Amino acid sequence: MAGISGKDKLKAEVQKQVESYRQELIELSLWIHNNPEVGFQETKAAAWLCEFLERNNFRVERGISSLATSFRGNVGKEKPVIALLAEYDALPKIGHGCGHNIIAASAVGAAVASKFITNSLPGTIQVLGTPGEEILGGKIIMIEKGAFGSVDIAMLVHPGVRNMVDTQALACISLEVEFFGKAAHAAAHPEQGINALEAMILSFNNLNSLRQHIKGDARIHGIITHGGEVANIVPAYSAARFLVRAQDNTYLEELKEKVLNCFNGASLATGTRLKYTWGKNTYAPMKTNSALAQLFAHNLESLGRKIESFEPRFGFGSTDMGNVSQVVPAIHPFIAIAPPEVSTHSPEFTQAAVSEAGNKGLLDAAKALGMSVVDLLYEPEILVKLKREFSQ
Repeated sequence: MAGISGKDKLKAEVQKQVESYRQELIELSLWIHNNPEVGFQETKAAAWLCEFLERNNFRVERGISSLATSFRGNVGKEKPVIALLAEYDALPKIGHGCGHNIIAASAVGAAVASKFITNSLPGTIQVLGTPGEEILGGKIIMIEKGAFGSVDIAMLVHPGVRNMVDTQALACISLEVEFFGKAAHAAAHPEQGINALEAMILSFNNLNSLRQHIKGDARIHGIITHGGEVANIVPAYSAARFLVRAQDNTYLEELKEKVLNCFNGASLATGTRLKYTWGKNTYAPMKTNSALAQLFAHNLESLGRKIESFEPRFGFGSTDMGNVSQVVPAIHPFIAIAPPEVSTHSPEFTQAAVSEAGNKGLLDAAKALGMSVVDLLYEPEILVKLKREFSQ
């Protein structure tokens, strides 16, 4: 009983510490939210996060893994290394419609609130600043550059519309497509033209037909980024950007070939020349460590939050945290800050990310993360269990 009592006291102290940083964390979240920066351009956000960690005696390295807006902040020493991941990139025009300001503030909040543990227990609490989560796959680059080489556990809490710990994410890859045709007067000499826009429209129609015959959890979606210059000239050039997603990497490879055939067919039908480029970084599916998820769920429930089990009807997304989960035991739970009818990546969710509910989500996420750090450092046998599950 004495051991349990001791751990509970440490968890109570973590909660107390988070509350002592309440105003600073909310202000940090608000600054990031009010100054949205897209992937790999998060100069202000990264600087504010690093400064906060340095003020709280973390050893900070900026620009790791050849990414200017990434960072690593450590406190403590020796193993294990418990990494709390911060995301802080925004969406174009929508801003922080994915709530990354909350992810960032909760990560540093949990780290500073639990740092006192390292005075008496071996272990390192690490904050990894991971830029460019949206589309660019910053964590994938950081994995390749060795940033996770010494990490034992990785955790991140994402704002959402439900409290969930057993989340799933799809494998994902981007596709850039261009069609090249021939310009001509659209009224006087249309027969002399080769319509690149028609090729793109045909491609969308082909994809719509394909969707009837793919697995229910797969996704294909995109936008036309260039469709011509003026209405009286046959478009000689069109371009589009797509994302292709699947439950696993094997089916993603199969789906890629089918998707490409949609564009090849449109090129042949219109006489246009097709150029395509698959993204360099493939997002991996999320491999949630169930033992770690249960541990985190217990801590989140102790704060009065009810946990829901993930269901496909809640919708799938993709994240480069999936790639992290393939190399170290990891979790990517969600914490509710808005009603279920609100969609992420929307103006409504952007507002929720700085609402009263958003601030409460931030503080609860920091507390649950910090208490989970206590579990992992206080009871080393838990870490053995998590790694055993991961290796199997």
